[in-house]
Amino acid sequence: MISTVAHLEKGDTVGVVCLSSLVKPEKLGDALAFLDELGLRYKIGDTITAQHDYLAGSDEVRLADFHAMVRDPEVKAIFCVKGGYGSARIASKIDYELLAENPKIFWGFSDLTYLHCAINEYANIVTFHGPLLMATDKMDDLSKKMFLQLFTPMEIQYTEAISPLTTIAPGIARGPIIGGNLRRLVSTLGTKFEVRTEGRILVIEDIAETIPRIDSMLQQLKQARKLEQLAGVVIGSFTQTEASDDALLTLMKEYFSDLGIPVVAGFKIGHETTNIAIPLGVEAILDAQEKALRLLPGVH
Repeated sequence: MISTVAHLEKGDTVGVVCLSSLVKPEKLGDALAFLDELGLRYKIGDTITAQHDYLAGSDEVRLADFHAMVRDPEVKAIFCVKGGYGSARIASKIDYELLAENPKIFWGFSDLTYLHCAINEYANIVTFHGPLLMATDKMDDLSKKMFLQLFTPMEIQYTEAISPLTTIAPGIARGPIIGGNLRRLVSTLGTKFEVRTEGRILVIEDIAETIPRIDSMLQQLKQARKLEQLAGVVIGSFTQTEASDDALLTLMKEYFSDLGIPVVAGFKIGHETTNIAIPLGVEAILDAQEKALRLLPGVH
């Protein structure tokens, strides 16, 4: 069974890092102000000012920054401030045993999907799919409120009170929730970090992908036999697709309506102003009749 991680207390210290694309440090102000609002202290990682081509420092620098935050007993959580690309480049060099021995909150999404898969699998701890701190100025109040799940163990219940939901296939599923960015999930295929879908509820989201590209990625998951093993599917935000919501829904129905598992679309999880943070690896229930997703707490 995957392990939850210790909750935060006001006054705790957290690590601020970038394991992907280059950061503009001058834009960090809003992110740090938000951590202040949460009552947290912070340590700024070397990756915030490092640069290696388009990356936030070389692979060695990003790896060392991550390991330093894991080793530091003062650091209770690691927040990734930006996505882009780069986390896959360090995945095979991470000391997962070190993380398992020093379990702490790991928070981010988008490019960090690759590390969510890796950490859930090899360190056996819950991680958090939530807004990147560099997007603080674009987050709505509800998205900011979701950070409070790190301070108190709380069940998350997502219903149509948050956004309109569409049932693509009926049923009720229970199982660990996994997933994240569709492109990054597909990029795990054929690697030791390949997303495991057996008996699990899969979340997918993406940005700036056309319908043909989304189709291609879903086809790859299908041919890799990842869809036939699922317990359920949660379809998050697909933004900047250059297509209508109806076109996206039609595509999703082609892939998911005949699997004999519950599938619900319309969740505000992803690259949008409302980005509901969820713990990955915890037990979840997806009820397509009630149009509800319930998740156990990610912290203890």
